Amino acid sequence: MSEIEFNKIFAAILIAGILFMLSGFIADLFVHEEKLDKAAYPIEGVELAGAGPAVQKVELPEPVLGLIAQANVEAGAKLSRQCAACHSFDKGGANKIGPNLWNVMNRAKGGVDGFGYSNALIEHGGDWDYVALNKFLWRPSWYINGTKMNYIGIKKPEKRAAMIAWLRTLSDNPVALPTDAEIAAEAADLTPPDEAATAQ
Repeated sequence: MSEIEFNKIFAAILIAGILFMLSGFIADLFVHEEKLDKAAYPIEGVELAGAGPAVQKVELPEPVLGLIAQANVEAGAKLSRQCAACHSFDKGGANKIGPNLWNVMNRAKGGVDGFGYSNALIEHGGDWDYVALNKFLWRPSWYINGTKMNYIGIKKPEKRAAMIAWLRTLSDNPVALPTDAEIAAEAADLTPPDEAATAQ
């Protein structure tokens, strides 16, 4: 390769580099980057830089006391079939993997003699009232951390209301339906903090 050809190649590479740098400089002059206030396609769990701390959304079960009076008891009975492998429902029925559920409404947690409850449930205390059953049926491990009950829960409030309405019938003397005051108290208890603040 002659010196002239080498100089031509070097000059071409040099000019290409200069043009590349110049085009970048011109682009910066005419195109301005705009930072978005929020992501065009928000991704759950991803926080924008400078957007402040992410707010953790509190997930709570929906209130159901207002649904129980009109709940479909037959639908609750059908739902209970998925529980029959672990629970019996008849009066005087034997305990299985889980305790017998006859007369469960307003019974003390851990109140069936001879059944080996988890320490977590015993320590939790209280009775199986409407509110407790709603929370437990929504997600047992959320309501009583450490419970032995290996059940994912019932997501839909209408289905939980139907199940609770059916459990209410498992008694010689079914407990009274929820009062307006109890319905209002449950709704207030299960309103997420961010929604409660917005309502004020």
